[in-house]
Amino acid sequence: MSSILAKSAGRSSSVIIGSPRKKRVSLTHPPRTGLALVTPALVFVVVFVIAPLIIAIYISLTNWPLIGSYHFIGFENYIKLFQDPAFGKSIGYTLLYTGIVTVPILVLGYFLAVLVRAKRRGATVLRTIFFLPYVVGLTTLSFILVLEAQPSSGLVNVILKLLNITDGTTAWLVNGPLATGLICVFIVWAVSGLTMVLVMGAMQSIPDEVYEAASLEGASWWQQERLITMPMIKNTIALSVIISVTGSLLAFTQFYILTQGGPGNETQTIVGYIYNRAFVQLQLGAATAEAFVLIIVVGLVTAFQFWALREKKS
Repeated sequence: MSSILAKSAGRSSSVIIGSPRKKRVSLTHPPRTGLALVTPALVFVVVFVIAPLIIAIYISLTNWPLIGSYHFIGFENYIKLFQDPAFGKSIGYTLLYTGIVTVPILVLGYFLAVLVRAKRRGATVLRTIFFLPYVVGLTTLSFILVLEAQPSSGLVNVILKLLNITDGTTAWLVNGPLATGLICVFIVWAVSGLTMVLVMGAMQSIPDEVYEAASLEGASWWQQERLITMPMIKNTIALSVIISVTGSLLAFTQFYILTQGGPGNETQTIVGYIYNRAFVQLQLGAATAEAFVLIIVVGLVTAFQFWALREKKS
């Protein structure tokens, strides 16, 4: 018996010893195929992200006049930046504008989504109508508003006169507060369609059975929205807020076309201020330094939003 076990053990050991080993993949030498696939992406990042960033940092440390010779001046652009009251005023105005339009965009977009989320006749047409201004774009709509806001022939004054709100001769774009109010209303109307689409998509992912159960329990429409819809789409709402705030902080097109920052820089946003510094005053070094400050401001605001809108763990 022992001899048989010994023979079988010897055979098994010989089989194990003679079995081929799996080829090990060296971690220090990646396959050439993988390296070839990654190389184009790395080249793209280096050429279009890292290299321009390094160049921009260097330009911000010079007095480059866009045309002509320049010299390295260190952090002088950044020091002068915080001593310029016009720069601080443009930041304050941008934050004010952001605070005015963010909540109305979210509220209007939410209720438009409530209106068109149901699969009823005419819902598709309404979705198209509400989303169309965003598709057309701010550039086209801003040029149209320039014509419609004219004191004598603009449609804005005609409508307001019919409603007995104004006398029909209001010069909207030459008065700072009036221009700000007009632009805020215009932006809320123009971009709420994007919020509507985002929120509507999230709403349609909620099962109908949830609302049916709530209705059987006697929940009203507002209770269903507050206790069911809003908690279940809070991530989409947070995304909509972040998109709205970021877009408002970077606002430029509508202000440049409608007021060009006037009158007297009363409607000058931070991006408009940087644009004038670079392409009107031809101070590219100072403008680049201001752009880096803007990046920091937007980053801090976005980080605060992520922190404030984070999902709290129980």
